[in-house]
Amino acid sequence: MNKPRILKETPSQTAGPYVHIGLAPRAAGFDIYEQELGTDIAGPEAKGERIRVTGCVFDATGAPVRDALIEAWQANAEGHFPHPEDGRATEPGFRGWGRVISDFESGEWAFDTIRPGPVPGPRGQLQAPHIALWLVARGINIGLHTRLYFPEEEAANAADPVLCAIPDPRRRATLIARRIEREEGVTYRFDIRIQGADETVFLDI
Repeated sequence: MNKPRILKETPSQTAGPYVHIGLAPRAAGFDIYEQELGTDIAGPEAKGERIRVTGCVFDATGAPVRDALIEAWQANAEGHFPHPEDGRATEPGFRGWGRVISDFESGEWAFDTIRPGPVPGPRGQLQAPHIALWLVARGINIGLHTRLYFPEEEAANAADPVLCAIPDPRRRATLIARRIEREEGVTYRFDIRIQGADETVFLDI
């Protein structure tokens, strides 16, 4: 009887400096798609409060990570996802998902969307309105998952099962964005710190 072959694990590799060519080619100077996944997550027909989300990814030394790629996904203003398993309608053109990269010089990233509504959670418990974020960059072998919550949703945040699972209030605060009122509209600032004293909470999902 032949012994089963023991296969060696494929070596891992970081996202590398070429991640943008494949996933965000226009930012890397390659105009090959008519429309990229882009910075407008909600689309023009989405209902709700229009917002802009901005931020920067920082490493352990406080330096901006200039080659980060961030994916965002969210529900619409009524808490519906544009997915067959949700089964509830969303507005035409509402993707609820987008992909942005940090600016190669400043490290800043941004996208436009609408403020989402609460969504169903485990055991029928509602989750507070939030935007899920996933990021990868050179030096990160496994993508990091986190969430952006909204400061004005105090009651919903206090009952959110994910936030409630974080016992330290200072750590929970790393998931709350900062609201900024501007003439051109509302902006939420959400900086992500990969390591250090104020490291953002990352989720194992």
